[in-house]
Amino acid sequence: MSGFEHLSVMPAEVLEYLAPRPGGTYLDGTLGGGGHASLILEACGPDGRLFGFDRDMTAIGAASARLATFADRFRALCGNFADMEGVLGSIGVASIDGFILDLGVSSHQLDTAERGFSFQKDAPLDMRMDRGRGETAADLVNRLSHGELARIIREYGEDRWAGRIASRICEARETGEISGTLHLAEIVKGAIPRKAWEERIHPATRTFQALRIVVNDELGSLEIGLAAAVRLLRPGGRGVVISFHSLEDRIVKQMFRRLSTGCICPKELPVCSCGHRPEVRVLTSRPVLATEDEVAQNPRSRSAKLRAVEKL
Repeated sequence: MSGFEHLSVMPAEVLEYLAPRPGGTYLDGTLGGGGHASLILEACGPDGRLFGFDRDMTAIGAASARLATFADRFRALCGNFADMEGVLGSIGVASIDGFILDLGVSSHQLDTAERGFSFQKDAPLDMRMDRGRGETAADLVNRLSHGELARIIREYGEDRWAGRIASRICEARETGEISGTLHLAEIVKGAIPRKAWEERIHPATRTFQALRIVVNDELGSLEIGLAAAVRLLRPGGRGVVISFHSLEDRIVKQMFRRLSTGCICPKELPVCSCGHRPEVRVLTSRPVLATEDEVAQNPRSRSAKLRAVEKL
């Protein structure tokens, strides 16, 4: 488990906006290697506690080993953070003082070839965060129709060449199953005109992102889990979310905006009749970005955007 390496993004900023305090109860919905969790547990000592969720058993094992010194102040829970209300309720936790969601995949998952998240080395086309359930990326690539593949790549990969990519995939699988990461990457690469390749981004990046999002239902989990996390917050409690692509950030931004809005009556009504009251105060008018120094040390932080709220 000691081989699990992951650089936590914007650690100082997370602590600044989360503001953990002694005796508080905190949730890390995307535990990973336990980097953010370790900082939060140190800050909320000597009697604060933290519950960490992750779907990846490798991450659970690594974080548990790393955080063993915090003994009974830390508890790892294997599962999707979208299920946090039910899971926490079952162990007697009805409210929390803060949460962190560091979305996407970890450095370890990307760098472990056999997980199938990356095309740096050849590996089975898997991409499941929880390898014990659900369809793999290979299942989708070999089963879905041209129209379904094109829609997924267009919507979740935001790739304007989605139709061409889907066509090449369908053509390629006529001669045999597409089962490896490099095989799929080459298919996608061949579907996009050379002059249209983006600088510093492999042509297959957007397709791999789209498949990963669908395989793990990442956006659906985010919508459910983020709403649940805000409901669990006590008044004065804070929530921090770090996203890594526009689809995630849009969901976070829109939900925080909706939850921080008061009256939602039509503008033409002279008096409010909806009775809607804001639930949170947005702490970040614009997303917080990683510093130049951090990006130089951890290039994967380049696309990170941090947003935070406080429960009213």
